[in-house]
Amino acid sequence: MIFRFIIFSILIFFSISCNKLMEFEKFKIENLDTIVDFSIVDFSPSFKVCDTIIDKNQKYLCFRNTIHQKINKELLQNPLEARDSISEIIFIDLLINSKGMISFKKIELTDNLKKQLPELDSVIQNSIEKLPIIKPATKRGIPVNTKYRLPIKIQIRE
Repeated sequence: MIFRFIIFSILIFFSISCNKLMEFEKFKIENLDTIVDFSIVDFSPSFKVCDTIIDKNQKYLCFRNTIHQKINKELLQNPLEARDSISEIIFIDLLINSKGMISFKKIELTDNLKKQLPELDSVIQNSIEKLPIIKPATKRGIPVNTKYRLPIKIQIRE
């Protein structure tokens, strides 16, 4: 009789412990879902003009258009002259830190542009330094650093 009770107790113990192990496995799987992908931001950086926009894509377009307009305005204030006509696209890499400060990282110029417009990179760098502090990009409500690649079309006619 005691032997049957011991075997019955062992069987109950194992059946209960298996259920507990399955709950533990379920808990482990749920924890894996909290991995955050910081290569994609929830909200892109934004100028004050764009703060009232709610839609994520519209806010990004507003930021992009505003930064283009501000740099274009600075470039127009510093007219550049070239011997030949130019129609090229340059790329500027910017870093926007978690405090909203924009810093110039690098510029990709062709050899032709470097020869014809040697002061172009300094003019662009000065125009970027004049940009106002902006609202930084956020990920889960936390301000994060972001890189932004700014394409600019340089067009000079003879």
